[in-house]
Amino acid sequence: MMYNMSMERWKSGTNCIFNIGYHLIWCSKYRRPVLVGVVEKRLRKIMSEKAEFLGVNIASLEILPDHVHLFVKCKPTFAPHQLVKQFKGNSSRLLRTEFPHLKSRIPTLWTNSYYCESVGHISEVVIKKYIEDQKNK
Repeated sequence: MMYNMSMERWKSGTNCIFNIGYHLIWCSKYRRPVLVGVVEKRLRKIMSEKAEFLGVNIASLEILPDHVHLFVKCKPTFAPHQLVKQFKGNSSRLLRTEFPHLKSRIPTLWTNSYYCESVGHISEVVIKKYIEDQKNK
């Protein structure tokens, strides 16, 4: 089975070709609806700046009042926990400095937990079938 290697889908490093995406979700502490209005707008900017600094691509970002959905494409050298730590830590520090009311409503901006799912162009079923079919070539 051969796949079309279009440049939009695949990226290349010095010694690999990759297409890695993570769907990440995290919530505000106690699911408080604090990510609204100017806080939401500023959070979007912070996330964009951090992604650029890290060299990752935000494919999709949705900020709801009490949680964030982030679909990010990155190099294989980034572990999901590193990305989450970078985005949550940076945004918490900046938002709590710029918006003091966030300090009085909740002890920290984010919960300790997060959700992560790897996302790819090819489904798990297709990959398993491809690997199984290699013996028959």
